Amino acid sequence: MGKLAYIFPGQGSQYVGMAYDFYKEFYQAAEVFHTAEHALRMSLTDFLETIFKDPNGKLNSTVYTQPALLTASYAIYRVMEEEGLPKPDYVAGHSLGEYTALLVAGCIDLSSAVRLTYSRAEYMQSAVPEGKGAMLAILKITPAQVEEICKEAQDLGVVEPANYNSPYQVVISGERKAVEKAGLLAKSRGAKVIPLKVSVPSHCSLMKPAAEALGIKLSQTPIKHALIPVVQNRTAQEHTRAAEIRENLKEQLFLPVKWYQSVKYMVSKGVDTFVEIGPRNVLSKLVLQTVKEVKVANVEKPEDLEKVRNLIQN
Repeated sequence: MGKLAYIFPGQGSQYVGMAYDFYKEFYQAAEVFHTAEHALRMSLTDFLETIFKDPNGKLNSTVYTQPALLTASYAIYRVMEEEGLPKPDYVAGHSLGEYTALLVAGCIDLSSAVRLTYSRAEYMQSAVPEGKGAMLAILKITPAQVEEICKEAQDLGVVEPANYNSPYQVVISGERKAVEKAGLLAKSRGAKVIPLKVSVPSHCSLMKPAAEALGIKLSQTPIKHALIPVVQNRTAQEHTRAAEIRENLKEQLFLPVKWYQSVKYMVSKGVDTFVEIGPRNVLSKLVLQTVKEVKVANVEKPEDLEKVRNLIQN
């Protein structure tokens, strides 16, 4: 029998009302939301209202998005755990989603995790002035071609691969003029180019000041050895030791997310079933773009629980 991986989405998958059905129907999910709300009370006084109703349009502000997405995904996982779904053999998360993976792996407690993601968002937001950075998704050309394009565009500033999402999709990040030049070069070589609506150019060297600040915060946060191997973005390898996990979280901010490499690593270790836990199914699609011969499902609504149970058992 093959192995099981649980994977957790990152920023961009959020939407108003995510995981609300779990909050209403399962006390375990409600407990997660209220614990997170209490941990953030000094910083975000309208945390739950923003997630479930967003009357003031704050959910897409990164300081709300990051702790909100972690909370929603972990609330769903806690219900899965209580409903008797099996523990995974591996966990992984895309960028921000790595923090949810660490929660599931027993590395960190929920209150610490939501406070860390709030601080992470603050540091990222303050590292680059509004409007200076940009990100683009580049599709239909190879990662090697994207890397070459970035080198060609660096005469206008910082531009680097940020997310290796699949063998057919790489996101680039950096200073706006350089990113725009790289986008034009990509189009001239047959790529599809999609500008991303972001306020922060994540996972590039512009984030080094944010990473230094996060490193201090991480050093002050209790992190335990993982009970389940965590395949981290920084290395696309499994990690269980707390010191390695902490360092990889810091470096993740300014180095690219090796997502499809992480998927391939887990498959090489015998994983044949991937379950995405959290809003939308972005990672499920990326897994299938990377490897065809695996089973994939996502848990976003309570009715998905039985579907996933059947998938795992079969």
